[in-house]
Amino acid sequence: MTFTQKLCGLAGATALSIFAAVPAWAQEAAAAAAAAPTPNKGDTAWMMTSTLLVLLMILPGLQLFYGGLTRSKNMLSTMTQIGAVAALAMLVWVMWGYTMAFGDGGNAIISGFGKAFLAGITPDSTAATFSDGVVIPEYVFVSFQMTFAAITVALVLGSVVERIKFSAVMVFAIIWLTIVYFPIAHMVWASNGYFFGLGALDFAGGTVVHINAGVSALVAALMLGKRIGFPKEPMPPHSLTLTMVGTGLLWVGWFGFNAGSALEANGSAGLAMINTFVATAAGGLFWMLTERLNGHKGSALGFCSGIVAGLVAVTPAAGNSGPFGAIVLGAVASVVCFYSVSFLKPKLGYDDSLDAFGIHGVGGIIGAIGTGIVYSPSLGGPGGDDFQIGAQLIIQIEAVVATIVWASIGTAIAIFIAKALTGLRVKPEVEQEGLDLGEHGERAYN
Repeated sequence: MTFTQKLCGLAGATALSIFAAVPAWAQEAAAAAAAAPTPNKGDTAWMMTSTLLVLLMILPGLQLFYGGLTRSKNMLSTMTQIGAVAALAMLVWVMWGYTMAFGDGGNAIISGFGKAFLAGITPDSTAATFSDGVVIPEYVFVSFQMTFAAITVALVLGSVVERIKFSAVMVFAIIWLTIVYFPIAHMVWASNGYFFGLGALDFAGGTVVHINAGVSALVAALMLGKRIGFPKEPMPPHSLTLTMVGTGLLWVGWFGFNAGSALEANGSAGLAMINTFVATAAGGLFWMLTERLNGHKGSALGFCSGIVAGLVAVTPAAGNSGPFGAIVLGAVASVVCFYSVSFLKPKLGYDDSLDAFGIHGVGGIIGAIGTGIVYSPSLGGPGGDDFQIGAQLIIQIEAVVATIVWASIGTAIAIFIAKALTGLRVKPEVEQEGLDLGEHGERAYN
């Protein structure tokens, strides 16, 4: 035996004797610490970036997109409503939203309330991702999901702007988030949620965000009533330039929305990324093509609308489809949403101010159901060899129908409560003057 071997042996024996002298409880604690998963810095950095990208979708993306579509006298009102409800949603999420959606225990509808006000969560707390043993800091997961709640309630406002009171918006947001959004988020994404247990596929929010918001927007518009002069008076967008800027910011931010929903910087996130590119591109171009086929010029508004329709449709399929399937989803959703906005809405006569239902509701339904098809490996999707399109379609349709029913009833309740507490509509003279001055005492333009 060499001197070096003797020295190593002596050092090992000394270490073993020292470790043996440590109390059992300390050994167990050290072993537990060594076994505890450590957040991956790359995944953590990506999720923090994704969270900020979703915030970019709201402020200023959705504000500019929706604001440009309104009349100039309601520009600031629209932007203020979106910003205020997003901020309110963040506070509500921390107080009781996160624990209702992702807390410990609970049932198939909501989680328990043990994490109200983020009780028990520390910088060392972790949240599991989709890979065994891979985690991210729980505060990062809380923040990421918080931005989803914020943008979803803001999307609903697209159907009721230019006539709803600011106070009613704030009351509605609190009630709607509590009885509509948080339960559906739990049912779809929590491991003990009802839709999750069924095997429903929703990668980034086809049901949770878009069907939920779109259907709620329709119900809210019907209960609120039409704007003064609708549909006889023309009410064109006052700034398609700002809408185009908002569209670009939405598309950029949507990569955080979709690719971030992989919860890791991995191949699934890469798949969601390319799908978010190509489905959206197809959506924008096919809307313009459909305009031409119906005797109109391809318009900037049509391009923006098609972009959003493509984004909406690919959301549930972002990591659940191959690129070609995503292209088909974006194209189909764009064409159907065009006819929904251009023909169905005028025929039925409802006043969905900025087509929140026509694009998010209809596009979300197409995307959610279509995910059950494009998930198939025979179409380039990531499904296993035993995947059956028919069986999955039944599950997807069940989730879609249940979401429509839940959102409709919950929204009606939220609107009823808001009306009882604050009233819903501004006075006719305020609506005619514009909500910028009437509700906020400001003008967007001098």
